[in-house]
Amino acid sequence: MGTETRRRNGFGAAWLAAPLAVLVATLVVARAAPAEPLRVFAAASLTEAFRELKSLYERKHPGETVALYFAGSQILRTQIEQGAAADVFASADLAHADALRNAKLLDAYEIFARNRIVVVVPKGGTDTTLRRLEDLAAPGIRLVVAAAAVPVGHYTSEVFAKLGAAALYGDGFQQRLQANVVSHETNVRAVLSKVALDEADAGFVYATDAATSDKVRTIDIPEPYNVVAEYPIGILTRSAAPEKARALIELVRGNEGRAILRRHGFAR
Repeated sequence: MGTETRRRNGFGAAWLAAPLAVLVATLVVARAAPAEPLRVFAAASLTEAFRELKSLYERKHPGETVALYFAGSQILRTQIEQGAAADVFASADLAHADALRNAKLLDAYEIFARNRIVVVVPKGGTDTTLRRLEDLAAPGIRLVVAAAAVPVGHYTSEVFAKLGAAALYGDGFQQRLQANVVSHETNVRAVLSKVALDEADAGFVYATDAATSDKVRTIDIPEPYNVVAEYPIGILTRSAAPEKARALIELVRGNEGRAILRRHGFAR
């Protein structure tokens, strides 16, 4: 083989080696790149329970991650309607799930948990006048509730109406309660925070949220005048990982998931 031939062969080998090295490097990078997280949009009242469920899912599926986004269900719904990337939606009521379903943005959903409403008041304060539901309608009491579009706010309105219709505490009780409302918040945690910080005399929250704070005490609402909050969960139609989303939902609804939800105060 002549010198010129060897040169041509050497050039050819080098010419082939360069793209091959690029291809190998690309494959290595692609293999090392982490998978996209499973994006879960969940009602604020699910914060502690879903953080624990996330850890359980990631232990059972090594290499996979779950990204949790908590807010009022109405805010999450709006974000999804505006194109936010999400795989799973867990709402604190049926209304927002139904709206997404009607818009063909959410597949069929399942009820996975239930909750109830309680009144919270600051714990350890000097004001001991708030002991009973009827005390909430006294002049000057600062009540904080969630806005009507927020699931807990809608449930609170139902409780107000039931208490008013029962006429247990005199005429106009519902109107007197509403007159004492000084703030409408965007999610249940904001209501809880205002009471815990003694910025309000009382607030209406979920029982599960009340249990997360050692700075409040609760006043129970008798069952005939309370409401049951139902929590649906489903896969969003634009999900990039529907199989992973289904695996997460099966975990939430399975024995281990139900045990976690019970531990955080949710009922089936």
